Amino acid sequence: MEVYDTHAQLWTEEAIMSMPESMREGYLRIFGENLPKIGDTLEDMDAAGVSKSVIVAIDAETRWGYRVSNELVAQTVAEHPDRFIGFASVDPHKGVLAVRELKRAVEDLGLRGLKLLPHLLELKPNDREMYPVYDAARDLGIPVLFHAGTQFHTGTKLKYCNPIDIDEVAVDFPELKIIIAHFGWPWYEETMTICQRNQNVWFNIAGWAPRHIPEFVVRYMDRVLSHKALFGSDYPLVSRKRIVDELEGLGLKEETKRRLLHENAVQVLGL
Repeated sequence: MEVYDTHAQLWTEEAIMSMPESMREGYLRIFGENLPKIGDTLEDMDAAGVSKSVIVAIDAETRWGYRVSNELVAQTVAEHPDRFIGFASVDPHKGVLAVRELKRAVEDLGLRGLKLLPHLLELKPNDREMYPVYDAARDLGIPVLFHAGTQFHTGTKLKYCNPIDIDEVAVDFPELKIIIAHFGWPWYEETMTICQRNQNVWFNIAGWAPRHIPEFVVRYMDRVLSHKALFGSDYPLVSRKRIVDELEGLGLKEETKRRLLHENAVQVLGL
């Protein structure tokens, strides 16, 4: 069975050094001189038995000057096409230019999803300024991955990250595939509710060592929402090997593990 990681970062030296200084300093404190390299990512994938991993761009240029470019993600995918799937990012504040960039990223660069970070955009997911981008993503047939829940970017506000606002997007765009990252912690009850009532919404466990996932989420992941749970790492924040190893300690059904690691990603990513 091929294992798919639906959420990882491209925090290579080139990506980190392209960030604005205020953002870059935080990553440099985390990694010091040992900035991650693509080889590290591939080694981590191999150690965990992960076949392919999504890597994401970031565009929050208008508010924060923060950008990991679609070109850099596409270049990395082109160098390792059998291992990586690229997700684009666009800044909805750019209006029609954002829509054009998303179409270019998908049609010309070959990226296969969209990553949005509402707290860096300073737009809630249900803000109508976001809707032209959702229209474009729906028409392009790509999923939208939202950061949801807590985050640690200095100066940003959590009010943009409550997953409850994604429910309105799911209702208004029933043909749009949506992924709620990090199961929206600490609003994980809202996340489970949104996924249960909307056929077009999934959640991932990225950024969490499984032994720390709340029991409430584990129960939903193993039962009523086993068809909605996605494996994600948020690497390099958490190693894939640790996640895969600790999943074994949760007592999940074999069917749940198969769906979590493979089948659900095939459906959402169109693999």
